Amino acid sequence: MKISLNWLKSYIHFDLSNEELHNLLTDIGLEVESIEPYESVKGGLKGLVVGHVLEKEKHADADKLSVCKVDVGNEVLQIVCGAPNVAAGQKVVVALVGTKLYPSTGEAFEIKKAKIRGVESVGMICAEDEIGLGASHAGIMVLDENTEVGLQASFLFGVENDYVIEIGLTPNRTDAFSHIGVARDLAAALSFRTKKEVELNLPKLTTHDSRLTTDFQVTIENTTACPKYLGIILQNIKVTESPAWLKNRLKAIGQKPINNIVDITNFVLHEFGQPLHAFDLKEIKGNKIIVKNLPAKTKFTALDNSVVELHEEDLMICDGESNGMCIAGVYGGAQSGVKDSTTSIFLESAYFDPKTIRRTSTRHGLRTDAATHFEKGIDPAVTQTALLRAVQLISELAGGEVASEIYDVQSKTFEPFKVTLEYKNIKRLTGANISKEDAKKILALLEIQVAVENETTLELLVPPYRTDVTREADVIEDILRIYGFNNVVIPTKLNASVNFSKSFDADKLYNNTADTLVNFGFYEMMNNSITKSKYQSLLKNQSSENWVRLLSSINVELDVLRNNMLFSGLESVSHNINHKNSNVKLFEFGKTYHKNEEYTEKNHLAIFISGNKSNTNWNTPTKKSDFYYIKSIVDAVLSKIGIAAFDVLDNDLSEIFNYSLLYKKGEKVLVEFGKVHTQFTKQFDIKQEVYFADFNWDAIIATAKKVNINYTEISKYPAVKRDLALLLNKKVKFSEVKSIAEKFGKKILRNIELFDIYEDEKIGHDNKSYAVSFTFRDDAKTLQDNDIDGVMKKLMEEYQSQLNAIIR
Repeated sequence: MKISLNWLKSYIHFDLSNEELHNLLTDIGLEVESIEPYESVKGGLKGLVVGHVLEKEKHADADKLSVCKVDVGNEVLQIVCGAPNVAAGQKVVVALVGTKLYPSTGEAFEIKKAKIRGVESVGMICAEDEIGLGASHAGIMVLDENTEVGLQASFLFGVENDYVIEIGLTPNRTDAFSHIGVARDLAAALSFRTKKEVELNLPKLTTHDSRLTTDFQVTIENTTACPKYLGIILQNIKVTESPAWLKNRLKAIGQKPINNIVDITNFVLHEFGQPLHAFDLKEIKGNKIIVKNLPAKTKFTALDNSVVELHEEDLMICDGESNGMCIAGVYGGAQSGVKDSTTSIFLESAYFDPKTIRRTSTRHGLRTDAATHFEKGIDPAVTQTALLRAVQLISELAGGEVASEIYDVQSKTFEPFKVTLEYKNIKRLTGANISKEDAKKILALLEIQVAVENETTLELLVPPYRTDVTREADVIEDILRIYGFNNVVIPTKLNASVNFSKSFDADKLYNNTADTLVNFGFYEMMNNSITKSKYQSLLKNQSSENWVRLLSSINVELDVLRNNMLFSGLESVSHNINHKNSNVKLFEFGKTYHKNEEYTEKNHLAIFISGNKSNTNWNTPTKKSDFYYIKSIVDAVLSKIGIAAFDVLDNDLSEIFNYSLLYKKGEKVLVEFGKVHTQFTKQFDIKQEVYFADFNWDAIIATAKKVNINYTEISKYPAVKRDLALLLNKKVKFSEVKSIAEKFGKKILRNIELFDIYEDEKIGHDNKSYAVSFTFRDDAKTLQDNDIDGVMKKLMEEYQSQLNAIIR
C-alpha cells in the first residue's frame, strides 16, 4: 500500500523525520518497506525560471535561429533560440546554465554555456516537451504577460515534491487501508507516547436537503451480498481534467488521473478506504437501480470493452430493465461509465459482502482497487461519509448540484463487537506492566468504547471497522502496539525448570529426516498444492468425484488440489532439466487432498531422483541413478528414523511406476518407490529416467512413535564372514533368500548382503547366480568354525529344498 506523506500530513500534524516515521509506523504494526522521494514532474523543474524576452534579432549565420536578450530577474542573458514563435515582449520558461532537463521523451540532458554558430548562448528557452510538461514541440511555451519575471517554474506550475511510504499491510489490518486509517493509528500512537493530544484534521462535510425527491428508485434483491447501498444524483456537472493538486495526489500513489469525476472517486477511495462508483444517469434505463444476480452465462461488456461471462453468484448493479451496468464492487461497464459528455450522474457508495466480492474477483481475474478493499472488509459506517465527501468535491471541482435525496437502503445493522477484557491478562500475555489508566487511554484513542467497568474487567464495544479485533487477545495486542513493543522490559533473570518428557516430537522427526536427505545431496522444494485437473486425469485408477475442486481460481487451469505428489514434483524436475541442471535430487514434505464421505488431508514425503548420482568430477566416476540407488536412499531414511522391520512387496498394481516396491508395516503402507512410467515423464518433456519415492508420512509418524531406541555395548568378539553362491530361478527374489537366513541363522547371524548378481546363457536363460555374504558374531564368545559350519549347512539345505537352489 502506498501512502503520500503530503497527503497524510493534511490530516495530522507531526514533526518526525522520515526515519522516525518509518520506525514509529513499523512499531505500531504498519510495517514500512520503503520511503522514496516523489516529484510530480521529474526533476522538479529545478533551475527553471520565468524570463522576459527584451530583444530578438536574427542570427547572422543561421536563417532559423534567433539571438534573444532575456531578463530572468537578477540578470539579462543572451540566448540563441530556434523556435519559430519566439518574439520580443514574451514571458517564457528559461533553463539556466547547470540545469538538468528531463524531457517527456528521450534522455535527460544538462544545459551548458555554448557557442552556436559563433554566438554565445547562456541558457535555453524551453518548449513544454523539453521540461516534461507536455508532448508539444511546435514552439516555446509562452506564458501570461502578467507572470512575474524570475519566478521559479516549480512554483508557477504547482510542482509538488513528496515522499511515498510503501507499507506492507497485513491482510487483517483493513482499518489502515487508507490515508485516514494510517493517520488515525499514527495519532493514537503519538498522543499516547508524547503525552500530548494529536487531533485528526478530517474534512468538514455538510449534509444535503433530504426533501429533494425524484421518481428514481433503488432496490436490493440480494440482501446477503449487499446489506447496505447508498446513492445520490448530481446534475449539471462538467467532466474536465482534474486540478493539479488532485492529479499530484493520485500520481504520487501510482494512480493514473482520468477526469475530475473518476479522479474524485479514486481520491475518496484512498482517503477513506471506501470504493465509490459513478454511473452516467442517462444510461440508467427505467430510472431505477436494482442490485441482483443475473443468470449464469449472461454476457457483460466491461469498462475495457472485454466481454465477461457471468457466474450465477456474481452480484450485479442493474438498471430498471435488468441490464447489467457494473459487476458490484469489482468492475464497471462500458456503457454506463462517466464520459466527456456526461452531465448528470448517480453516485454509488455501498457495503458488499467480502466473500462474494473475493469470489467474483478471483473467478474472473479482475483484481481492481475496489475489489481489494471490499474483499478485505470495509468500514460499514463510512459509506455515507465517503459519499458526502465525494459530493463536496464534485460540487467544488465539477460544478455538480445535488438533485436528489440520499438513497439509503439497508437490511442489516452493523453492531460493535463485544469483547470482555480482564486486566490480569494484559500482563500475562504481554509481559508489560501496563496500568489500568494507560490501558483505558489507549482503548479510547483506538475508538474502542468501555461499556461496563469493574475492578477486574472491562466490557468493550469495538467499532465494526476493526474486523481483526474480535477476541480479548486481539484487544491486548492492540493495546501493546500503541504502548510500544520496545517498551516491554526484557528481564535480566530467566527462571527455568528441568522437565523430562518422552513425548514424541513430529517436528524433530521432520527436521532430522530433512537433514539426512540434505546430507545425501538433496534439495528441499515446496510446490503449489493447487494443480491442474488434466494431470490427475492421466491416472485411470481413480474417480474424478474424489477430487477436491476449487470454487474459483485466477488461473483457469489450476482448478484442483493435488491428490498425489507425482505431478507437481515432475514439474520441478522438468524445470531443473530445462535450466541445464540435469542431475536432479529433490524432496518435498507436502499434503494431498481427497474427498470421500468427507474431506481429508494426507501428509507425504516425496523424493525425486534423475540423472547421475553425483555431479561430474575428475576423481569421481559418473554413474547414472537407478532403482537400487533410490532404494538405498529409502532404506537410509527408514533406518535413520529407526524403522527396521517391515514387509517388502512387489508393487505390480501401481500405474505410476514401470516397476516398484512397496514397504508395509502391518496394513499400513510406509512407502512405495520405483521408476516413473515414461507416459508421465513425456507429459513434462522429460527424456531421462525419473525415480520417485512416496512416503506415507502419517504412517511413518505413527510407526516412529512406537520405535524404542536401545543402546548396546560394542561387542568385543570378532565377526566372521562366509560367502555363498546360489544358482536360482530368475523369479526368486533376494527377499526370500534373506527371509530364510533370518529364520535359520539362529542368534549369531548379524547381517546378510547381496554383493553380486550374474546372468549368462551358460547358466541357463531362466537362471541367475546370487553371491551372498553372511556375517556372524556371538557377543558371548569367539565363534569357532564348527559353530558357523552347522548354520551354513542348515541354510544350504533350506535353500535347496525351498528355493530349488544349486550351491555353486
